[in-house]
Amino acid sequence: MLISRTELEHRLPPAARAWLDTALRETIRTTPTTGKAATWETRFATAGRHCGQDHADPVRTLLLIEARPDTPTLTRLYQQGSAAERRAILLALPHLDSLTPPDAALPLIEDALRTNDTRLVAAAVGPYAATHLDAHSWRHAVLKCLFTGVPLDTVAELAHRANGDHELARMLTDYAEERTAAGRPPPPDLHHALKLTGEQPEES
Repeated sequence: MLISRTELEHRLPPAARAWLDTALRETIRTTPTTGKAATWETRFATAGRHCGQDHADPVRTLLLIEARPDTPTLTRLYQQGSAAERRAILLALPHLDSLTPPDAALPLIEDALRTNDTRLVAAAVGPYAATHLDAHSWRHAVLKCLFTGVPLDTVAELAHRANGDHELARMLTDYAEERTAAGRPPPPDLHHALKLTGEQPEES
């Protein structure tokens, strides 16, 4: 959920508010062509240090919205960033209107879903993924959450996309059977997702 600048400033201590005000004023709306990082990129990287880790995600989102980076810049920022910076980029994707085409950042989602970092996986299955991931990739994202222990309530539009999805139901049932055969109970979230598809596993 996007936090407004006013609400964020109310949460920040005075020094952090001053830093954020300066950072947003310095943020430019065009990316550099000389290969030198723009000032806002340095601000983006140091947001946690100046505003606290609890506020770093919304601060970085505001900087990205103001900077309006193109896809190559955003990709470079993601590839060179820490896990916290990557998470912030993933969370900010639904709020960026500078991506051309709108699904241009899908490779970042796909990269995050290949990791076992639950922070990145959880951030990757937000509204941007719900809008742009194709059915095959989205189903595997749901399974990835189950594999890594990411709660399925972090998956945006889960009920909508799961409804009537027979292939997802099959995949969930297969996974449940594999877990049971290995002597491990299926995750509780799995049964919830299976109900959302409109199907139930066969009784043994």
